[in-house]
Amino acid sequence: MDSITVLEAGQPLTFDFEYIMRYHGGGFPGGVVHGLKAMQAAFALFGPEPVERRKVTIITAFTGPGGRDAIEAVTRALTDERLTVDRSLGGHDVITDPPGPYLWRFTYRGQTVEAKIRPGHVREEFVRLGATSHRSAEQNQRLEMLKREMADRLLPLTASDIYATQLLA
Repeated sequence: MDSITVLEAGQPLTFDFEYIMRYHGGGFPGGVVHGLKAMQAAFALFGPEPVERRKVTIITAFTGPGGRDAIEAVTRALTDERLTVDRSLGGHDVITDPPGPYLWRFTYRGQTVEAKIRPGHVREEFVRLGATSHRSAEQNQRLEMLKREMADRLLPLTASDIYATQLLA
């Protein structure tokens, strides 16, 4: 549940959470898990075979560097200019206006799959602390702990436990 396989010119490439975290640098492990789980959930609707990584286009409301780096490591969409961030797609806040930024649209070979976070996976304390502009050292430490807690809590779950998907086109 912590990896995803895609194709590069027909050859399978598997990316696991630890590899993506090394690519990312480690600052936003929860975001890495969200990017990974959103891809797992969406790619499953494209069929049983792995997708060709350079043929996937992504539009998301998710602005975090962990999610961006997960998408880039697996699909190279940022490098190839196939990743668009559009904050207007999601709600303002995952707690009060779901899905907040946790909305992803993946297009592959003419089909688009939307992945939206299911309720309850993002804690209100995390959202509140993340939105605090002038955090104390203690608040920063707590936020870092919550980022890791989110990753540890979500990584063992199936992608469909975290993200609801639907075929749009």
